[in-house]
Amino acid sequence: METTTKTAKEIYLEVQANPARKRFGFGRKAVLVNIDPQKAYTRTDLFKTAYETDPKQLDYVNELARRFRALKWPVVWTHVAYMQSGEDAGIWGTRTDTPDSLQNIKFGSERSEFDDRLEIDRVRDVIYLKKMPSAFFETPLQSLLVWHQVDTVILTGGSTSGCIRATAVESLSRGYRTIVPEECVADKHESYHYANLTDLSLKYADVLAVREVIEWLDGQR
Repeated sequence: METTTKTAKEIYLEVQANPARKRFGFGRKAVLVNIDPQKAYTRTDLFKTAYETDPKQLDYVNELARRFRALKWPVVWTHVAYMQSGEDAGIWGTRTDTPDSLQNIKFGSERSEFDDRLEIDRVRDVIYLKKMPSAFFETPLQSLLVWHQVDTVILTGGSTSGCIRATAVESLSRGYRTIVPEECVADKHESYHYANLTDLSLKYADVLAVREVIEWLDGQR
């Protein structure tokens, strides 16, 4: 095992500046999967569980969603919410039982609501409730991607070290080219954020600047 005194951010920037492998690249058609951009995770002014990496994150997410709709490509939003008993949170969600615990993102609570800054088209967009980290786990996401014949999955939301990583690994495992726009994902601490971006970039996904993703989308018209 190598050791270092560098920060996770420094390592990430070095990896991005000196890529060790070629990109997976974009395919022919993509889906935008926005993972859990709900108030429990976006409203740092309200909840201790929330986080922010780039203050323009939700603006970028909205910008991507508008372009996907213009192409008539699928836009997916996921969120988590649980029963009053918490039993549907499983062993993962019931490890703790405090006001900030995962199992206490209850149906109908403010923590379960999507951030008001998001531009969600509730007629055209797809909304999935999920219970576990991956957006694929026990949701109809795979069937949706087959229906739309997509080969590329673009992920936004959070957290980088949790649901983004879990979804990216499963996306690649299912044979999809997986793209993570750096400015569109966030985590509680920069150490977790950049360490996982590094790992994603080295193994499971292309971690790109959001502008590169937007330019690719604009080229599909």
